[in-house]
Amino acid sequence: MDLFLKDKRALVTGASRGLGYATALGLAREGCQVVINSRNADRVMDAASSIAQQTGSATYAIPGDLADSGFLSRLVAETAARLGGLDVLVTNTGGPPAGKFTDFDDSAWQKAVDLSLLSHVRLIRAALPYLRQSLAASVLTITSYSVKQPIANLVLSNSVRAATVGLTKSLALELGNEGIRFNSILPAWTQTERVVELMTHRARLNGTSVEEELSRQSKESPLGRMARPEEFANAAVFLLSPAASYITGVMLSVDGGMYKGTL
Repeated sequence: MDLFLKDKRALVTGASRGLGYATALGLAREGCQVVINSRNADRVMDAASSIAQQTGSATYAIPGDLADSGFLSRLVAETAARLGGLDVLVTNTGGPPAGKFTDFDDSAWQKAVDLSLLSHVRLIRAALPYLRQSLAASVLTITSYSVKQPIANLVLSNSVRAATVGLTKSLALELGNEGIRFNSILPAWTQTERVVELMTHRARLNGTSVEEELSRQSKESPLGRMARPEEFANAAVFLLSPAASYITGVMLSVDGGMYKGTL
């Protein structure tokens, strides 16, 4: 199936590893020109080189911290200048730290809001002038299935990511008449470095090993395993593509059936 992504111009944040990297790689395989971002300069440079070598698509790296509000407009402007515009935006951020409600003060909550809500707001706001010039504008926010089914010990993520889903749906309604599509993917447990970090925290709390916690969590899926990053990326690339031109305002769970609700 032709997804009509060849020569489209994409920015993917949080893309030196995990879901962001897998999505950027998938877009590049479809012929997109891609800029990727991460705060770790060495890692994001290596990731861009790897994607370019695997796909033959032009791939560039712009390091910087998404929690730095001033950096985000520069990131988008430099991306558009380098690619000659912008068609596809993937807003992906690291998650807030694990912990219970009583573990966090106002400062921790503000950092979570800045990272996991306002970074999406600021990236989209900076990208809008370029997306309005595109004939295939599409935005994907990456959130979590925790917005439907809260996850224990992740009160910051459960709360703030729900706001990002509200933002995504609102923008789909508000900007659909301009031809700009907004969707979100709600991944469940996926085999990424972030999940290993969370399982390490859980193992410390429970006095178990990381391997035991990974195995226990995998059993919550009817499929009996966690997702692979490329399985998430396959859904992301389709939603971002012109092949999904009549899909907007969708909050798609890519969770292997871990969400137990019916809606």
